Amino acid sequence: MAQRIFLLYSDRQIGRHTAGFLKLNGYEADVFCDPQEAVVAADRLKPDLMIVDLALAGRSGIEFLYELRSYPDWRAMPVIVTGSQLLGDIEPYLAAFAQLQVSQYLPRPLTSLPKLRQEIERLPRPVAA
Repeated sequence: MAQRIFLLYSDRQIGRHTAGFLKLNGYEADVFCDPQEAVVAADRLKPDLMIVDLALAGRSGIEFLYELRSYPDWRAMPVIVTGSQLLGDIEPYLAAFAQLQVSQYLPRPLTSLPKLRQEIERLPRPVAA
């Protein structure tokens, strides 16, 4: 069974482009722009990984992650955060990343799609039940 990845982006085009790349590489990928829709779908579709944009429409990716992590089923799911901020600019978020167990931060300006795939492959795979 292919690993299911949820993409939560404020920019639907970037999300679709990334999802298309991931699907070509053997993943199931679902794109969301609405954080609440992603939470509801997570209960139904059970993603293995979530990639979250730091800047979402109407709220921050950090706020979304605090909500997501409040649900017991989603406390241990790997999360990659992406954004337009370079590594030197994310210092204000580092404590929240640690608290929220963010697996990786990938700045979009410096992260190619093959690099994203490489980072996904480095994460621990879920154990089949």
